[in-house]
Amino acid sequence: MGSLADRLEEQLRERILQGVLEPGSVVVEPELAKEFGVSKTPVREALQRLVTQSYVTVLPKKGYLIRTMGLPDVLELVEMRTVLEPHLAARAARGLNSAKGLDAMKQELVRQRELLRSDPEASIACGRAFHESLAAEAGNSRLLDALLRCMTEMGRAYNVVPGAQGHLRSEEEVWEHEAIYAAVAAGDPEGARRAMLDHLKSIRRALTSQFGD
Repeated sequence: MGSLADRLEEQLRERILQGVLEPGSVVVEPELAKEFGVSKTPVREALQRLVTQSYVTVLPKKGYLIRTMGLPDVLELVEMRTVLEPHLAARAARGLNSAKGLDAMKQELVRQRELLRSDPEASIACGRAFHESLAAEAGNSRLLDALLRCMTEMGRAYNVVPGAQGHLRSEEEVWEHEAIYAAVAAGDPEGARRAMLDHLKSIRRALTSQFGD
């Protein structure tokens, strides 16, 4: 089950990702220790780990600052995805031989479309799962790990940057995913690369339009 510090680290990270601990807010060890009913030592250890992961920064003699996040941060993440995902999509299309993997992607797309109006949050989760399933099929574990970290940060951005989720709730988002899937399923590496690149450009346009950048 892991150590107490492990569990505290996980709980605090989840609060940050969900926006419960708001960007720019300050947390202090004694208050967290009291809330969790533990000593300050495991709280300090958990927070120090989150410092190394860039979720919080140390404010000497004050506490820990929850790292801020705004449009520039989101656009940096989109840029990182633009470096990684077209390549991963092409790899998946070139080497895909897993009927199970292809079916997993298809099922996520079906659920994303079905839930788009009735349960937007679940639909967004399916969209993320589609990207992760596709990347897993590319067969490069290090690139996959890098993308998963990026997607986790994107998830936080969508939770804490007002208005950032708009494009995720659109028909266009689903259509673009379906185009990526069609190219991968057809074994068309260049088509998959291009469809993924178009999708990420669409995300960037939607974000910059939303914030007037």
